[in-house]
Amino acid sequence: MRPLLLAAALALPLMAAAAPDEDLLGKNGYAPCKDVLASLSSEACIVWVMSHYQEIYPAHKVKKGAAPRELKRSSAPAPVDVDAFLDKNRNTGLLIMSGDTVLAERYQYQRTAEDHFVSMSMAKTLIGMLIGVALNEQKIRSIDDLAEQYVPELKGHPYGQTPIRHLLTMSSGVKFDEIYGGDSDFMRMANATLFQKGPAGAAAVLPYTQRVAEPGQRWSYSSAETFILGLVLRGATGRSVSDYLSEKIWQPMGAEADATWNIDPAGNETGWCCFSATLRDWGRLGLLLADGGARDGKQIIPAEWVKAASSPQGIVSHYGYQTWVSKRPGVFYLRGLRGQAVDVHPASRTVVVHTAVYPLRTSRDVQDNFLEAVLKGLNQ
Repeated sequence: MRPLLLAAALALPLMAAAAPDEDLLGKNGYAPCKDVLASLSSEACIVWVMSHYQEIYPAHKVKKGAAPRELKRSSAPAPVDVDAFLDKNRNTGLLIMSGDTVLAERYQYQRTAEDHFVSMSMAKTLIGMLIGVALNEQKIRSIDDLAEQYVPELKGHPYGQTPIRHLLTMSSGVKFDEIYGGDSDFMRMANATLFQKGPAGAAAVLPYTQRVAEPGQRWSYSSAETFILGLVLRGATGRSVSDYLSEKIWQPMGAEADATWNIDPAGNETGWCCFSATLRDWGRLGLLLADGGARDGKQIIPAEWVKAASSPQGIVSHYGYQTWVSKRPGVFYLRGLRGQAVDVHPASRTVVVHTAVYPLRTSRDVQDNFLEAVLKGLNQ
């Protein structure tokens, strides 16, 4: 039997026997809450919410291709004590890959290989990689072009007058408070886009007009900048970001399942968040990036772009183009709120995927230390 057809047969062996805080997280069914907005912060609802974004909010489908990339499965013990890690951490899924071989795959909280786990901010790296594809296709002439050249609605606005390069590196210099609660800039933009309250499209970022630094002079993490990059992609390609991703990356990399990307009221992908995919397809994406954007010798994302995106850019050492850069040489990662992560070590082609429902203030050291343990177990 081919590995990709084993999901049902392997479902029970892949499940962890117990998980942290099961009762708190709603063990009896992991059901949704009637109040969706409240469920985002409710521990009793979060397991269901984080694997059902495609049902909660409007979304575009990202279609898979006809031939998924087969993954092998190792019968050897995992290079790290997976049980000990899962006993302490609220992972809904955990995947360890060495090249195209799965070394460990586990699920908790009644999640399975068929569930689609939301990215949170891991989606930002997808936007960054698509910018590289569009640049290679000359749909974007240069990352030194101003955003307003592709999003006319931003003409004359500080965001519109920011080069794409500085949106990629989170250094537009435009004030935007990335605070996940209250009446912050972030929550107002999220309400307008993901939560369907409008205004949609470029109008969602028009209120943010205060420039506190010249582009490229100040790093400040801002989901607004990724949303604008999504609008740049749509303007440059004339297509939805989901369709472009499907054709240029999702199908060529060999995804086994359709994915989804949540949209604003006008049909623009959120960009900064809310791409949902299976654990294994997150692993396939990580492997594609580990291999410099190539699959079986065919370049899908330009190699030089993957290298640049996953290396320090601008004025900080921990961030490239919409991609986090580790302190450990040669490691980069996608990261999202509540413990979502795809950690990549290209030299050994090691990929570790976490989907999770961690408490909001959990340190990213959890994933960093686990990756270090995996690499140590692999003698890397």
